[in-house]
Amino acid sequence: MLILGIDPGIGITGYSFVEYDNAKDTFDLHSSGSIQTDKLATHPKRLFELKTDIDCLLKEYKPDCASIEQLFFFKNQKTIIPVAQARGVILLALEEHSIPIYEYTPLVVKQTITGHGRADKTQVKAMVKNYINLDKNIKLDDTIDSVALAICHAQNQRFKEEIK
Repeated sequence: MLILGIDPGIGITGYSFVEYDNAKDTFDLHSSGSIQTDKLATHPKRLFELKTDIDCLLKEYKPDCASIEQLFFFKNQKTIIPVAQARGVILLALEEHSIPIYEYTPLVVKQTITGHGRADKTQVKAMVKNYINLDKNIKLDDTIDSVALAICHAQNQRFKEEIK
């Protein structure tokens, strides 16, 4: 199963394409990176740039499903609306490509990946490296978070299968 993990943002959206082999319980990172919109562009142009880039990724990789971060609490009130709008554009693109969408809060992702819902970025990155071989030195937290989202989805699906 090829899972697209997405950490949405208006300035930076992290993404990763992670192959999960349920029979072997293994993960393989096909591709990862970030979409960074032009800070000097208007907000509508940034949303259009994000949608266009997501569309290109979906056409190239054709994921089986997408795991995207769900908004539930923001410390910075100035960023919640732009991030929610970016997330909406991403959800629209996924729906247009008929990609099943699964949403997870940061708390659930951290709990699944590290066993502790209040884990910090360093702990999440260390545990992601335990699940998947990160040959490249991924620098952006947004990209690491997207890998964690993909792994979280695979683990949750595996758990649902086990309890059937």
